[in-house]
Amino acid sequence: MSQEEQVYDLVILGAGPAGLTAGIYSSRLGLRTLILESGIPGGRAGEAPFIENYPGFPEGIAGVELVERMVKQCSKFGAEIRTFEEAIDLDLKGPLKKVTTRKGSYLSMAVIIATGTQRRKIRIPGESEFLGRGVSYCPVCDGAFFKGLRVIVVGSGEEAAADALFLTDLAGEVVLVTHGAPLEAAEDLIRRIRSKGVKVIEARVTEIGGKDSVEHVKIIYEDGREDVLPADGVFISLGGVPTSELVKKAGVEVDEKGCVKVDRWQRTNIEGVFAAGDCTCGGMQVVTAAGEGAMAAINASRHIKRKKRD
Repeated sequence: MSQEEQVYDLVILGAGPAGLTAGIYSSRLGLRTLILESGIPGGRAGEAPFIENYPGFPEGIAGVELVERMVKQCSKFGAEIRTFEEAIDLDLKGPLKKVTTRKGSYLSMAVIIATGTQRRKIRIPGESEFLGRGVSYCPVCDGAFFKGLRVIVVGSGEEAAADALFLTDLAGEVVLVTHGAPLEAAEDLIRRIRSKGVKVIEARVTEIGGKDSVEHVKIIYEDGREDVLPADGVFISLGGVPTSELVKKAGVEVDEKGCVKVDRWQRTNIEGVFAAGDCTCGGMQVVTAAGEGAMAAINASRHIKRKKRD
């Protein structure tokens, strides 16, 4: 073992709701726990303008506030959280797992993968060209830049509807384009966005255009009609895809969509390696991610304590 290799009972990859909950449970169970996060804690939950369906908060709670509470609780029980430290290599085959970052290497008896998802892209002309110049994937991060302006939200799910609702307090006009699918969200949320004046258009976005910044969006309806919508900003809210390339390379089995395969105890195909949260494509909700994180930590603790006895 080199001097740079630090030893923990458990290393958790990712500090979203799954990783933070796993950290709360594992550290409370007495495990020396390290959480590695490539950015800041929270994942996509931290970008959520408002979360109304997390138990215990009848009035709802901002995503960033919920994450802050999780981080505080995690730290209270002794888990170590290292931000802006991304895992770049994994050796998971032996009894001691090795996680390597650009800052060092860490050994542990178990690993929990909680790497979440990355934003799903539309992959149309103008999307990448205008990123940061009118195209965004985070209304909480960038919404303030569009005060009084016209914005288009692209997406058909709960996340898109929530993003549209959030933007109504900032933008001058909000249009929700469902990108070829019917709008599927809670009835109360749909009612609220309509009462706020959000126009919902069932059509597919084909191009984002402009000169130096976004100026318009081209759409096509199901019957083949085309239209051009003026826009100052475009927020893409199509959900996420699992961030699993690194773990797949390390031998962890994933399905055809890139979702990490787990059993009911959150175990992967490799002994001592567990996975939880959106990377497993379970419920894709904050509450299900937290539940999976708890289950992964409980079973990782059992695995570690059994190995220590042996």
